[in-house]
Amino acid sequence: MRVTRRAGLIVAAATVPLITAGAFSTVTITAAGAATNSGVHGVTRQVSKAGTTRMGGAAKPSGSTGVQAYEVPHFAGVADGDGADGATDRSHSAVGAPNVGPSAQPKPVTNSTPNLLGSFNGLNHFDNRFGNSGSPNTFSLEPPDQGMCVGSDGAGHKRVLEVLNDVLAVYGTDGSRLTTPQDLNSFLGYAPAIVRGAAPDGGPIFGPFVTDPSCIYDAATGHWLIDVLTLDTFPQVGSDGLQHFTGTNHLDIAVSNTSDPAGSWSIYRIPVQDDGTDGTPNHHCSPNTDTATPLPTNPNACIGDYPHLGTDANGVYLTTNEYSLFGVEFHGAQVYALSKAQLASGAAALTVTQFDTHGADTFGFALNGFTLWPSQTPGGGGDPSANGTEYFLSSNAAAEAHDTGDGSAPAQPSTQLLVWALTNTASLTGTPALTLTNTALTVGQYSPPPPSDQKSGNVPLATCLNNKQCSIALNGETDPFPEKEGPLDSNDSRMQQTMWVNGKLWGALDTALQMTGQTRAGIEWFTVSPSTATGTVTASLANQGYLGINNENLIYPAIGVTSGGTGAMAFTLVGNDFYPSAGYALITASGVDSPHIAAAGQGPQDGFSEYKYFGPVTPGVARPRWGDYGAAAPDGSTVWIASEYIAQSCSFSTFQSTNFRCGDTRTALANWGTRISQVQAP
Repeated sequence: MRVTRRAGLIVAAATVPLITAGAFSTVTITAAGAATNSGVHGVTRQVSKAGTTRMGGAAKPSGSTGVQAYEVPHFAGVADGDGADGATDRSHSAVGAPNVGPSAQPKPVTNSTPNLLGSFNGLNHFDNRFGNSGSPNTFSLEPPDQGMCVGSDGAGHKRVLEVLNDVLAVYGTDGSRLTTPQDLNSFLGYAPAIVRGAAPDGGPIFGPFVTDPSCIYDAATGHWLIDVLTLDTFPQVGSDGLQHFTGTNHLDIAVSNTSDPAGSWSIYRIPVQDDGTDGTPNHHCSPNTDTATPLPTNPNACIGDYPHLGTDANGVYLTTNEYSLFGVEFHGAQVYALSKAQLASGAAALTVTQFDTHGADTFGFALNGFTLWPSQTPGGGGDPSANGTEYFLSSNAAAEAHDTGDGSAPAQPSTQLLVWALTNTASLTGTPALTLTNTALTVGQYSPPPPSDQKSGNVPLATCLNNKQCSIALNGETDPFPEKEGPLDSNDSRMQQTMWVNGKLWGALDTALQMTGQTRAGIEWFTVSPSTATGTVTASLANQGYLGINNENLIYPAIGVTSGGTGAMAFTLVGNDFYPSAGYALITASGVDSPHIAAAGQGPQDGFSEYKYFGPVTPGVARPRWGDYGAAAPDGSTVWIASEYIAQSCSFSTFQSTNFRCGDTRTALANWGTRISQVQAP
């Protein structure tokens, strides 16, 4: 659920000591065990096991359910009022941003597919809407948020697990589905996201809202991990006719009890509202000011948005971007450290140590830590230095990194890359005594990219909305706005997937690029050599570069590097000449190669979030969603990659004659799909 543009600053209870070492500055944040907690920024607490679950069966989803009312959730009380994408999306850093990108030499797109071993379609919007053998109790959601991981089932079989907004499934390496596409609410033991017509007044009954899934297979323990953000909701619409959040929200972690992802799982829920309730620290997020009832039970709740997973030999690490749920401010990225041994054992309780990076970007340009992406390591190990070290990368061009509390700070170009290290991770097996430090490197300039245009084609939903008879049939009323195909959201220059391999950190982000007089969305990638030999993190830039294409856009990179030091980068390729396509580039020690297409898009995105009729509070305002991230998973000498793309095309007449489903390749409201591919590391 990318929650952005919440760039406020709440003054922390204590100052962060600044330590100068050589030519760079390093911030140190320490967390002690619960008995001796220093109270500076670290908080250690216990979280009890919430239960167990299992994957669904092997049946295929059914499209027998008719077009349902109330397809799109709209939420009340959030400061920006944006609920059209099924969440409180605050990622507007690129809106009004200068889009000033560095000049880059464009690379050609070739028709060749070097090192591509196989590729198959993953989950799509039809699976999201009609999973669980046709259950109607799910929302139409955009974007899917690509989660994917690969590992062994313990019986000699390789398995691929894909988890999206809001559905998951297990595959064989040939693309065969081994489990039913299952909605995340039922997998996590929650009530359905929506039960239409179940309220006494004939309206819907709501369950918790689940978003931002990702997953990792930890080869060291043989266990699979899934994480999501879940926001609790009131069961019925409020006095304003909208769905209401209670304020409480939590990171849900599911851990497989065996090596078989289709088997049983344990579930843990970590409260992250950070208002002093449920064992959370109080970060003093702004209060709710909405007067519609029901009023939130936690009116000062923060929200732990955009969670992502990383591992080293000792721990599992989650990071979030913390905003005020009902206010306007961004507080700062949060880091949560957990014992890998406790998770793998299905312990009755987890010890969770939390770090707050509020005010920790002290390098003269920004202020708050934003999107600290935790690193992954092939094989599940990591850097043994400093009694165990987990690394993170982050950027600071986005608005959140700069804002001082009123939400008015703009995004701006940056030449800083932040490297973070959490040391003494071996202490997670006993009493946590961890230290988080960071340093800044000077890199090539990057800035939030412009929206990504896409090749024109059939857009039957837009055509339907512009057609009086069809619009009434679909929505019960005419669409008062002229609708047309829109560009795709290109992210806001936040860090994407990070890998630590053989002493090197790899990462990439989206940026504006100037190529032959045009500003396009492209990618900047980095290779960093970090160290914690001095007790705090130091780092040098080993390599960097840009990846862009004339007249086209590359968005949402995900880097996967094998233990041999080579691998692949996944992304979506889209532009004047391409429908949204699943692309990749090979990675070697010298850098990133030219773009290739693993699966060409078959049509433009034609989803509800790009059309004005479905705009949230402000009528006539829409924002095409894409992303919010891709995935790459090293597996031996290969890398599995996954990206969002458009796998289908459909004429308006077929759209009308097939109950808006085009042969079950899409739904009435969206046509996104995903592509999973295996690439041999060069």
